[in-house]
Amino acid sequence: MIRGMNKLSHEKRCLILNMLLEGSSMRSISRIAGVSINTVTKLLVDAGEACAEYHNKAVREVESRRVQCDEIWSFCYAKHKNVDSAKAAPEGAGDVWTWTAIGAESKLIISYLVGGRDAGYANEFMQDVSDRLANRCQLTTDGHRVYLDAVENAFGRDVDYAQLIKIYGDAPKPEQLRYSPADCIGTKRELISGNPDPDHISTSYVERQNLTMRMSMRRFTRLTNAFSKKIDNHVHMLSLYFVHYNFCRIHKSLRVTPAMEAGLVEGLRDISWILELIDMKASAPKRPRQYKKKNSN
Repeated sequence: MIRGMNKLSHEKRCLILNMLLEGSSMRSISRIAGVSINTVTKLLVDAGEACAEYHNKAVREVESRRVQCDEIWSFCYAKHKNVDSAKAAPEGAGDVWTWTAIGAESKLIISYLVGGRDAGYANEFMQDVSDRLANRCQLTTDGHRVYLDAVENAFGRDVDYAQLIKIYGDAPKPEQLRYSPADCIGTKRELISGNPDPDHISTSYVERQNLTMRMSMRRFTRLTNAFSKKIDNHVHMLSLYFVHYNFCRIHKSLRVTPAMEAGLVEGLRDISWILELIDMKASAPKRPRQYKKKNSN
């Protein structure tokens, strides 16, 4: 028997994962499930690591004619402007961006990356998107300038690439609500490379998916104290969420999961399957630690 999480019943482990995926806070899960907060955290870590490993192996050779990319903002421990004055801010505190790439036909999350919003992360993200695709695609991003070099570095000329640039109106007046972003008053299509179809220059699907993320995960809720306190747990929650979204959740318009629509799997997966991934990873033999031989004088 695997030590640790197998001390909990199968039903209770399923309950904890389901509540995490429904946006419940870790402390509320602890109270409802009747377990310690450390137990909830341990299961989240195990699930996140197992799901990240599975996504990395399974979401490969994806056939998608149209791919949309975007970034969604959140923060860990404190917003960037408050990190310097925050008490005992841990490493990774501040603004956190999650980059996502979705297949427009299958609604499959092809790639995701958590980190900053600079050119380094853009290059790493677009290279991962390119590595997971099996065919030439039409790619659409927003007007973030770092995408230009990142897409060229990752795809070269083997892509039909366009940007959908949003045009915003005046900033909200000071007397308006505290959270009032400027209104989008129009968009502009920019053809960057290849021969993208103007009718499919869109980021609607990936933006809708980002809204689903914000609604599904408490860590992304604005104007609350539910934000992530540790960057590692933030990443683990996203890894769990994306595997559940791709493989376990029936898409309302497709009536199958995105992974089924993309041809990666034939059947529906569930929370018990995610627990199997966790247990298989826990029981896998670990590599022995390598010791360097000391030089004898």
